[in-house]
Amino acid sequence: MDAVGQNAGRDLFVDRRIAVSAVFEGSADMAEARDMARDFLASLQAVHGLPVSERAMDTVRLVVSELVTNARKYAPGPCLMSLEAVRGMVEVRVWDSSTTLPSVQAPDPNRIGQHGLEIVMALCQSFTIQREPVGKQITAAIVLADDPGGHAAGRQAM
Repeated sequence: MDAVGQNAGRDLFVDRRIAVSAVFEGSADMAEARDMARDFLASLQAVHGLPVSERAMDTVRLVVSELVTNARKYAPGPCLMSLEAVRGMVEVRVWDSSTTLPSVQAPDPNRIGQHGLEIVMALCQSFTIQREPVGKQITAAIVLADDPGGHAAGRQAM
C-alpha cells in the first residue's frame, strides 16, 4: 500500500466520534475510572491506529483521577465521566450535581494539599468549567501525540 493509502483510513477518524462514558458512585470507582481511561487510550492505538504517547497516557490517567476524585468528594450523588478523541486530543469531561464551582488557588509551594486542579490546568491543552442546568461539567483536553522534541504537540516548552 502506498503512503496515500496508509493515511486514508486515519483521515476518517477526524470526523468520527470515538468516545466512552461511565457513571461513578463510590470511592472504589477511582481505580475503575483510571482503568477505563487506560483501556480507552489503548483502544485508540490498537483499534483506531491513533498515536498516543506515554506522556498522554500518564496525563489522562492523572486528570481522570483528580477530576473524578473531586466530583466524588465535593458533590452529592454520582458523577458522569466521558472520554472522547477529538482533533488529536482526548477530552476528559466530568459532570457532577454540585452547583459550586471549584476554586483554583494561586500556586503556593508552601501550601499543603489542594494542588490538584492547579496541576491539571498546567498539564492540559485546555481546561473549562461550565454550569449545567443541574450541576457543572469540567472539561480538560490533553494532546495525544508528542512532537519529535518530546513536548506535547501544539504546546510551547516553557
